Amino acid sequence: MAELWAWRHPRVAGAAGRCLGRTDLPVDRRRAKRLAHRIRAAARRNGLPRAVTVSPLARCREVGRWLARWGWRVEVDAGLAELDFGAWDGRRWSDIDWAEVEAWQNDLWRYAPGGGETLEALTARVHGWAGAVQGVRLAVGHAGWLNALRAVPRGATDFAARDWPTPPRHGECVVWRG
Repeated sequence: MAELWAWRHPRVAGAAGRCLGRTDLPVDRRRAKRLAHRIRAAARRNGLPRAVTVSPLARCREVGRWLARWGWRVEVDAGLAELDFGAWDGRRWSDIDWAEVEAWQNDLWRYAPGGGETLEALTARVHGWAGAVQGVRLAVGHAGWLNALRAVPRGATDFAARDWPTPPRHGECVVWRG
């Protein structure tokens, strides 16, 4: 049986009010270190492997750097990256044409925000990545990625905005069993 322990990255500087997908904002080193401590403690407590896969974005990579300093094996994998918001990415939500945001909400599954990635494509990437997990695996990723994993059923052909869950808190762990 596959088991994935996935943490959402720490809060980043400058993200408030912004559409944040693949924009690579810095993370406070202390926050990254705190999350790395929590991951290390969870691994000890639960007999988990001392290996973690992280998204290539700095807010996840920095957590991996701390774990690597403590002897962990760290792998960076683009499959864990957040949804690509295309031209919206990094912009203030208030600067994005609200008609475009509404179009996305009305067709969350097939609309590519800012010309980026659809939820359908993100979900296929997420379920493909998680479906390849064998045994127990640890990861540090993003809210959209984690929501797609926990909320969108494998093989889904549509998904409505009203069903999208509240994102996990920064530093929160989601455990998925496949």
